[in-house]
Amino acid sequence: MMNKTYTIPTKGATTHSLQVVTLADKDANLISSFGASANIPIAEGAVGGFSHINKFGYRDSFPSTFQTIWDGTIDYIYSLSGAIRAVSDTPATDDGGTVEVQGLDQNYNAVTETLTIGGAASTAQFVRVFRARMVTANTGLTNVDEIRIQSVGGSTDEAIIKAGAGQTLMAVYTVPAGKTGYLLKINGSIDANNNALFRLYTRPFGGAFNVRGQFGVFASGFNYDYPVPLRFEEKTDIEVKALSQNNVGGGAIFDIILKDN
Repeated sequence: MMNKTYTIPTKGATTHSLQVVTLADKDANLISSFGASANIPIAEGAVGGFSHINKFGYRDSFPSTFQTIWDGTIDYIYSLSGAIRAVSDTPATDDGGTVEVQGLDQNYNAVTETLTIGGAASTAQFVRVFRARMVTANTGLTNVDEIRIQSVGGSTDEAIIKAGAGQTLMAVYTVPAGKTGYLLKINGSIDANNNALFRLYTRPFGGAFNVRGQFGVFASGFNYDYPVPLRFEEKTDIEVKALSQNNVGGGAIFDIILKDN
């Protein structure tokens, strides 16, 4: 990103100073800031200090109270402190395969570690886990059974890979330390001819969860672009919850651009 101030002369003795902000790649080439194509250099990693994350989740059945859209069957439970993680499966069909676990360490810095299913625990201490994906599988395709990521000695699932999915489906994310998140877009959908309510929740570090958006749907879905992105400070927890009176399933997706502080 580049800032430049221009002094514009006007009629008479008065002048006006204007500050122009433009995006530039790592080689200082100016980037068009109009339309979706403006984000392609960010996806390529060509814009210094900017990155992007796309989060998507799905839940087989929404209960009649608001709960997190993820692979579990209960509301998502956040870790209270950093701990090492282990990857397991039941039964042990997938043992020996490997899973990449993505999250934040005890200092809320981004961390990724590849672990063996049924093998040794992580060397990193994760305070958040928000994605996991199969890297290698015994079948050569993907996981046969359900894969679970838990803290060692714990019983709370922090990520689940459903059988055959190869990756978590969790509409959950936490902004890393040293970053600011800008939410650009959110959408959700339900299965079949039913109704549901969706809520976007966020929690600043040390604070409480607040509703930042509520969307009702019937037999369809919703799609919302933020003309002015929602801004989230570092360590903010973000998730999408939903409810339905008919126990239908559905999913949610959101896109965030991350800017270095």
